[in-house]
Amino acid sequence: MRNFRLLTYIRQDFTLLKPVRYLVLFILFTGPVLRASAQSADTLRRELTIDFEVRPRFEFRDNFMLSPADSVMPELYTTQRNRLTINYKTRRFRFHASPQEIHVWGKAGKFSHVGGINAFELFAEPILAKNFSVRIGRQALSLDNGRLFSAAPWSQQSRSHEGIRFLYAGKWNTDLTVAFTRPYSKRFEAAYSPVSSHQYKLLVVHHLKYQFKNKLTLTTINAVDVFEKPAEAKQYYQRVTNGGRVEYARGWLYGTVNACYQYGRTASNKQIRAYYIQPEISINAARTAFRLGAEVLSGDKAGTPLSVSHSFVPLYGVAWKFMGNMNLFTRFPADVNEKGLLNPYLFIIHQAGKKLSFRADAHLFYAQHSLPKLGDQLAGKYLGFESDLSLNYKPVKNLEIIYGFSFTFAEKRMELLKKVPDASKIPVWSYLIISYTPRLLHVWK
Repeated sequence: MRNFRLLTYIRQDFTLLKPVRYLVLFILFTGPVLRASAQSADTLRRELTIDFEVRPRFEFRDNFMLSPADSVMPELYTTQRNRLTINYKTRRFRFHASPQEIHVWGKAGKFSHVGGINAFELFAEPILAKNFSVRIGRQALSLDNGRLFSAAPWSQQSRSHEGIRFLYAGKWNTDLTVAFTRPYSKRFEAAYSPVSSHQYKLLVVHHLKYQFKNKLTLTTINAVDVFEKPAEAKQYYQRVTNGGRVEYARGWLYGTVNACYQYGRTASNKQIRAYYIQPEISINAARTAFRLGAEVLSGDKAGTPLSVSHSFVPLYGVAWKFMGNMNLFTRFPADVNEKGLLNPYLFIIHQAGKKLSFRADAHLFYAQHSLPKLGDQLAGKYLGFESDLSLNYKPVKNLEIIYGFSFTFAEKRMELLKKVPDASKIPVWSYLIISYTPRLLHVWK
């Protein structure tokens, strides 16, 4: 009876994902019956887990613009993500599927709106040798600290790529990813799809991480993305990003420097000559951690030739994790008028207990190069200050509650960048996330 109910549930939830549905049913009801009896890891031959997540997020924002088209403020709305996660493992094979459905409640006068039904991840991973596997299909790409490549866990749809990934894990870890895009169905809204925001035709990424015995860790990331020229079919241009990170960790002290150089061509055929630098030092004192650092994204200064671009684009990573929860700067180089950005920051994380933690972030924002004088606005570099306060509470297993409040003291120059409509008012943003992730099934043999 229990298996029949599970079958009914899966069939209802997978109506638009038939290949996933059929494979799950095959795993559940063919071959030897999977027994829920404890066995050691070295004798494990088959394992199936099914988890479900319900994640509503309530947001309020006033006096700041996520995009130049924003017109409704103040705004209060809710999004909700429902995600099913299926993992099937054997000694030589892994299958993973994460179908999801997103709703928007109370957005722009709409009481309820379905954002989209799609698969966040859907891949097969044969294990070809002890430390070597190949992952084929749609998959998240989270590398290093997430600045260049991230699964974007904050966004309801998250981010993934479609392609093939070769992974090796041993004394050193390395992986090579070849991803591509295709014409995605118009039945899914791009704003709630984990893949349709990508504009590249081909993406190749190599990642390497090695930890030395002297507490040093070296990470390298090299990426090439190829795009089709606008209005020119079968004509392409490419962008290359080479970079890496050096880390030192000893006891309560952690220090790191990350640097990247970017070159190639833009859509307007400009030569790219751009760089990114991120130094950081962290101190862990009892239950409190302090992180002090800065980000430098290069931009164009006055007199830069029209045929050259010094604007660094942080690829497919996340911005809020480094540049503030309000996401004032996410689209580069448009959000900084191609002038680059300097972002000194201080993060303070306090673990009050096993269930409760607090965090306070502070950011200063400067354009790397002075903004031009427009009308009666003075040229300058300082843009503003942002503070992010949040708490994380886990009252019981599988339940997480996160509340955050952010505000910005914006300079008049933020108006020139179209990030705030009125710099004399304080932009604010607040959110509440409730995430419940029960395990529906766990069987093994």
